[in-house]
Amino acid sequence: MVTATDIVLLAAMVLAAVATVATARLMRSVIGLAVTSAVLTVFMFRMEAPYAAVFELSVCAGLIPAIFLSTIGLTQRLTPEGLEARRRDKWRRFWLLPIILVLIVIAASQMHPAPELPALPARVADVRAVMWYERHLDLLAQVVILLAGAFGIVVLIKEAKRG
Repeated sequence: MVTATDIVLLAAMVLAAVATVATARLMRSVIGLAVTSAVLTVFMFRMEAPYAAVFELSVCAGLIPAIFLSTIGLTQRLTPEGLEARRRDKWRRFWLLPIILVLIVIAASQMHPAPELPALPARVADVRAVMWYERHLDLLAQVVILLAGAFGIVVLIKEAKRG
């Protein structure tokens, strides 16, 4: 059952996501990404998926913005003219986004409620067993992505120290 709280959270998440891609300032984009992930975390807790919510909060709202912020700190700032050019370029690229969002809202409002899902078998109920025995490839991919991000930051820091 969709509640008013769900609609408010969905609107907040969409607004934060749009602000993330629409702003010309990288710092604001990182903050928007963190806010979007934090609202998604609230959704996951409301859907009784605490493990997924904790992963979302720690990785997507915590680690990824921290990596982005450290990368931004290592880069040069844009001049005011460059910032204005970037802002104009973003609006040229994303002019279709509001129209697409309106179409998605219209399509979502026309959808029928999802049918009740059957209860999961007992062997799937334990998240640890599912993650370690049935979804181990997903865990491996997450570890590889996290390590790639960490190694990328290390390389950027070493390059900054050389320069």
